[in-house]
Amino acid sequence: MQPQTTASSATSIHPDTRLGSVTLRIADLDRALEFYEGVLGFQRLAPQADLTLLGAAGAPALVRLQVTPGARPMPRRAAGLYHYAILVPGRADLGRSLRRLAGAGIEIGQADHLVSEALYLSDPDGNGIEIYRDRPRSTWTWADGHVQMATDPLDLRGLLADGDRDPRPTSAGLAAGTRIGHVHLQVSDTDQAADFYHGLLGFDVPAQWPGAVFASAGGYHHHLGLNSWSSRGAPPAPAGTAGLESFEIEVPSAAEQARLAERLTAAAVSFSLTDGRLTLRDPWNIEVVVTHP
Repeated sequence: MQPQTTASSATSIHPDTRLGSVTLRIADLDRALEFYEGVLGFQRLAPQADLTLLGAAGAPALVRLQVTPGARPMPRRAAGLYHYAILVPGRADLGRSLRRLAGAGIEIGQADHLVSEALYLSDPDGNGIEIYRDRPRSTWTWADGHVQMATDPLDLRGLLADGDRDPRPTSAGLAAGTRIGHVHLQVSDTDQAADFYHGLLGFDVPAQWPGAVFASAGGYHHHLGLNSWSSRGAPPAPAGTAGLESFEIEVPSAAEQARLAERLTAAAVSFSLTDGRLTLRDPWNIEVVVTHP
C-alpha cells in the first residue's frame, strides 16, 4: 500500500512538488562542456549572468555551470554532493545513454533499484551523476508505508538492446521530457538532515537504509537522498572546491510557497523571497531555492 499524502496536509510538502535545476561549481568551462555536450548530449541554452545553462532543446535548464577557477574536487570526507540524478523518460533513453558512455570510454557504475534502473558516473570535476529511468509506479512494492528499494545488478545487455532498437541516432541530444529526478547529498548527520528536509521543509520519508534517509513528495521513491556513509561528522565542503552550489525545489503554486515561508518564519529560519524565489541554506551551506510556476 502506498503512503497517503494530500495537498491539504499540514506537515507534508505538496504532493506535486518536484526538483528543478542544479547549479554546479566547476573549474574549467571548456572541459565541462566537452563532457556535458559531447558525451551526455546536453545543449547549451541562453546564458544567465555568470552561469552557463544546459538542458534539452526548447526546455528549461537542468544544469547550471558556475566556474570557480582552480576548483579542486570535493574531498571524499566532506558534506556536500553525492550525486544529482538525471531522469530520462524511458528504458530506451537509458540504453542510448549507456551506449554513448561506453563509446566515450567513461567509467560507470550501475544498479537495479527495483523502482528504477540507474547508471553512475562523475563529471570531469568529480561531481557525481546518476542517469536513471523509473519503472512504472504500479510495479513498486510498499510495506508499512515504505517503498522497497535495492542495489541489484543491472541488466546491461538488455538495456543496450533496448537503446539500439530506438530509431534515433546515438548522437541525438537529451530526449524531450528529461529532467532532474533527485539530488543525493552526503551529510554529517542523517538525523539533522531529516530534521531539515522532512521536519522543516515537509518532505515525506518513504525509505530508510543504514546511514541513509530518502525523502520525497507525493509518494515518489525519493527526491532527496541523504547519507553519511563516508561523511559522518564531516564539515561542509571547503570553499573553492567543485560541488553543488544550489538546487531548486519546484512547488506547484505561489500559495504553496507562501505556506512554506510561514513554516520557516514560525521556526525562526532565515530565508529571502525575491522575484518569486524563496532561498535558504541547509545545515551544510547548500543553497535551496523554492520556486513556483
